[in-house]
Amino acid sequence: MPCEKKPMRYGHSEGHTEVCFDDSGKFIVTCGNDGDVRIWEGLDDDDPRFITVGEKAHSLALKNGKLVTASSNNTVQIHTFPEGEPDGILTRFTTNATHVTFSRSGSRVAAASSDFLVKVVALSDSSDQKTLRGHEAPVLSVSFDPRDQLLASSSCDGSVVVWNIEDQVTRWTLLKKSSDVSNAKSLCRLAFQPPSGKLLAVPVEEKVHLYERDTWSHVTTLSDDLSTQVMNVVCWSPCGKLLAAASVGGVITVWDVGSKLCVERQKHEKGFTVCALAFSPCGSQIAYTDTEGCLGLLEGVSSGAAPDRSKLYSASCSTPVSLRPVYDGPMPTPPQRAFQPGSTPAHLTHRFMMWNSVGIVRAYNDDQDNAVDIEFHDSAVHHAMHLSNTLGHNVADISQEAVLLGCPGTDELASKLQCLHFSSWDNHKDWLVDLPHGEDVRALCLGVGWAAVATSAPLLRLFTSGGLQREVFSLSGRVVCLSAHGDQLCVVYHRGTGFDGEQCLGVQLLSLGHRRRQILDQPLPLSPRSHLSWMGFSAEGTPCSVDSEGVVRMLNRSLGNTWTPVCNTRDTCKSKSDHYWVIGVHENPPQIRCIPCKGSRFPPTLPRPAVAVLPFKIPLCQTSTEKGQMEEQYWRSVLLHNHHSFLSVNGYALDQDALSHSLKEQQELLMKMFALSCKLEREFRCVELAEMMPQNLVTLAIKYASRSRRMALAERLSKIALEKAQEDQEEEHEEEHEEEHSGFLLVLWCALGAKSLGITGLEHCTDNPLYSCYSIFIHSVSSGASPAQPRVANVLDNIPHRKSAPLTSSSKTKKSPVLKPLAPRAKSKTGFQLWLEEHRKSILAENPDLEETDVIKEAMGRFRSLTAEERLVRGHYEQKEVKTYVCPLTPQVSHCAHC
Repeated sequence: MPCEKKPMRYGHSEGHTEVCFDDSGKFIVTCGNDGDVRIWEGLDDDDPRFITVGEKAHSLALKNGKLVTASSNNTVQIHTFPEGEPDGILTRFTTNATHVTFSRSGSRVAAASSDFLVKVVALSDSSDQKTLRGHEAPVLSVSFDPRDQLLASSSCDGSVVVWNIEDQVTRWTLLKKSSDVSNAKSLCRLAFQPPSGKLLAVPVEEKVHLYERDTWSHVTTLSDDLSTQVMNVVCWSPCGKLLAAASVGGVITVWDVGSKLCVERQKHEKGFTVCALAFSPCGSQIAYTDTEGCLGLLEGVSSGAAPDRSKLYSASCSTPVSLRPVYDGPMPTPPQRAFQPGSTPAHLTHRFMMWNSVGIVRAYNDDQDNAVDIEFHDSAVHHAMHLSNTLGHNVADISQEAVLLGCPGTDELASKLQCLHFSSWDNHKDWLVDLPHGEDVRALCLGVGWAAVATSAPLLRLFTSGGLQREVFSLSGRVVCLSAHGDQLCVVYHRGTGFDGEQCLGVQLLSLGHRRRQILDQPLPLSPRSHLSWMGFSAEGTPCSVDSEGVVRMLNRSLGNTWTPVCNTRDTCKSKSDHYWVIGVHENPPQIRCIPCKGSRFPPTLPRPAVAVLPFKIPLCQTSTEKGQMEEQYWRSVLLHNHHSFLSVNGYALDQDALSHSLKEQQELLMKMFALSCKLEREFRCVELAEMMPQNLVTLAIKYASRSRRMALAERLSKIALEKAQEDQEEEHEEEHEEEHSGFLLVLWCALGAKSLGITGLEHCTDNPLYSCYSIFIHSVSSGASPAQPRVANVLDNIPHRKSAPLTSSSKTKKSPVLKPLAPRAKSKTGFQLWLEEHRKSILAENPDLEETDVIKEAMGRFRSLTAEERLVRGHYEQKEVKTYVCPLTPQVSHCAHC
């Protein structure tokens, strides 16, 4: 069965990168062009420790707790491992050192350089060194004999030399000559076979030559017909039975040397050059790096035991040697783990559990403290809090109402959900819920008045802010993350299995307000071979996502709920090892709030990171031209204008100034593009732009075309202006028609309410033409006719359903009251409700055994038995009630004489 290829991790900036394992196999150590040595506790380590050794690090070797590096300052340095403390300079060259390696005992180090020299230095005494001369060009690589008797080296002069530490033993001319290491077609990283050193493996062109010790005769050649590019590096397994080789085309091939059969073949996920290989001490893993600074890992490499020949290829790897087929198609991608947007990896001792627009939640888990610190950006919301993390919470969210924490379960204890509801007005400010045994918290979020948690079941559980359990439903796949804004809940989950480095994710958007519904459920787009790194909402409530390639996408509600890329954070990074950690998105003003991370994907907790702001930029073509810039500005304005329609429909705050500014900006850009098209004599393009303009702007375009003496264009634009004017008239007529029907519905509603409370005389109001409809309806009700009779039923059935028109650049802006964001709308109380509040105690005193529903029935009966005069005498209920039943026929006064 093929070994498992893990997704590659970004480790260093672009350029040559090397890798090795420590003696225990616990750490993977890499170095690269950024001058850093990174120490990884496995491939999943999101925050590896690093040691800066110079401007660039060309090579490294590790043995017996000593780390040796060849850096760009022409030195070979020693550091302690894993502490990373400097331990002196081993040797110097006149130019860059190119490669270093340890002897098997670890007592000596061989170093090659671009000044044509090879030095062998004793680790205990750096003055004890020998210089080997003989190469006529920069030296590419060196390798010790496992017996510590011989040393092999390769050079840009095309030669491979075997030394006995004193003199040359043999010399071959095998490679193509080059002037420098950077120009060499191959690094020719040769290697002696462990543990005996019987064979020397040398990568030559597209093959690997094996030479026998002592006789130095060429005994065999290993090749791969599917790898047609030059072999770059070779590496032996610790047992010496397997040989791995990697080409400049990114193909890694593993042979069983005894049978000369190919046991593994893997291709780099992006086809980059593999420049280093390293077997783990146990021989089951191969770590490799590429020229882009990335680290990869192959797990489950075949052991040195006799291979199953039914699964192997011949030494040339051209055809299977048996009839059993071998799968060589796309490989499945390991699914992305669940994470909390706005958090750093859970394995860090000091980490951010959440950073959003409300505040920051930090976790500390070291020898001194195991606690959670909660800080609010606005101290008026709540003061900072310090909590002891005895339960081991690892996920959190923070809002202006509460802080939500979750911890995994153990064999003895259940997974728990804890909420600090600091906005509660009673004395109980927190609640705790145990999940069913075997069900763990995977992700959570806070909305307005509710909380959601996704579990390993996989279920999604809803709670109120006070701790009441709400709906529970099954997810369509394993959860990746949750996020919330107001009444909106966004769920990202695995739709299926991805292949060749791709993730197969889906996004589900739900509305949990009064009208609970699913808004969308569709695939979530990501960049090729990337994963999701952040998911959330803009401050205005638009869903946004960020992937590991730095692409920020925003949901375009006006284009069928598609996702539009609005920024690529990688475009502003100075180095490939730098990243931006997104913490929020704003549409007004348009900005992406993020934290710059130099040489890492995540920021440290201390000192507090500074927040940067990135602009929006839609990736249109030719944005360096004047036309492309205006097109990008226009469509960016249109996209960011969409949230006004969403806010108006859902009763959120509308910034009329921002709305007017957005429409004005779009119209100015349309006119500028129109003028540019006229200047370039692109009249067809002018007509296309006119189709996008409102009617008043088309009139301005007609004047511009006339002054430019483009009469044919002006005539076509006149037709467009006429069509748009007719459309506006039809829309106005339709609005008036809908308003008339809405008024009629209001009359019917008021009539029913007045009749139920015994209010009469409204049919005599004649200040409004709707009085006749009202009189007819009152007469039908008074005479015993049912509202369900055919006449009335037909009227109600024929009333069209009013649809809210989306805001566009051509729609007319109307003044509307500014609403508080996400605030519930005020509801007026009826006269009966006011009467019930005052008389509830007396009813309960007379009938203490009544239930709430019976109390309301009793109160309703008493209230209906009162006459209009008694209500006026008994108090102010009728005066307050008139605010609910204002006469729709005389709205200019609080109530008419007949009311």
